[in-house]
Amino acid sequence: MVDTIFSHRSIRKYLDKPVEEGVLNQILMAGIRASNTGNMQMYSMIVSTDLDLKEKLWEVHFKQKMVLQAPVHITFCVDVNRFHHWCKASGTSIPYDNFLWFVNGAIDAVLASQNVCIEAENNGLGICYLGTTVYNADRIIEILDIPKGVIPVTSIVIGYPDENPTLTDRLPLEAVIHREKYNDYSKMSIHEFFNEKDNSEFSRKLVLENGVKNFASVFTEKRYKKDDNIFFSKKYFEILKKQGFFNHD
Repeated sequence: MVDTIFSHRSIRKYLDKPVEEGVLNQILMAGIRASNTGNMQMYSMIVSTDLDLKEKLWEVHFKQKMVLQAPVHITFCVDVNRFHHWCKASGTSIPYDNFLWFVNGAIDAVLASQNVCIEAENNGLGICYLGTTVYNADRIIEILDIPKGVIPVTSIVIGYPDENPTLTDRLPLEAVIHREKYNDYSKMSIHEFFNEKDNSEFSRKLVLENGVKNFASVFTEKRYKKDDNIFFSKKYFEILKKQGFFNHD
């Protein structure tokens, strides 16, 4: 398991080979064993293997090829709907239709997703997270018939790898670990922590391809621009309200 974690890499090319049902069920079982808020499991996993469905999901995930190539697509959702049904059946009140429980459910869903990913990799499969989930959550809700009280927060694809990419870089441990209290960063420490990332061959190539001044600008001016961030933030906020996570009366 330790080797699995330290050898993790995102896979974007997959073999045309299905994931055996027994293996898939084992992976999903690992997901539901994840830690969660109050053992309430305020999340759901929607497993999509149907090609027609995956084609629709491919459209909303910005037509990333891996969505069609990988045999398994899983959408992880915050889900207070199931717990609400239980509360109604038990004749008790429903206090979970608010932003706090969106946050709790999002934590639950992401913890479950990471368990799924680790177990998938432990079985020789590859995975890749789809950050595009929150951009088009409204369309995913339509495609997957998701009811009120449920909202997508992330997705992954799973399948047998058709590539073996190198490990991607990570910031050094001391860049992300704060002992006892938060120690804010100086300009000198930032330069030190980001030096390897800024000066790698990969980074230099992206800077050149995007015509920007440095690697940070690839993110701020090309990948995750402010206008896009504001647009998708407002869009997701409206979806949250529509799905019933802002009942603050």
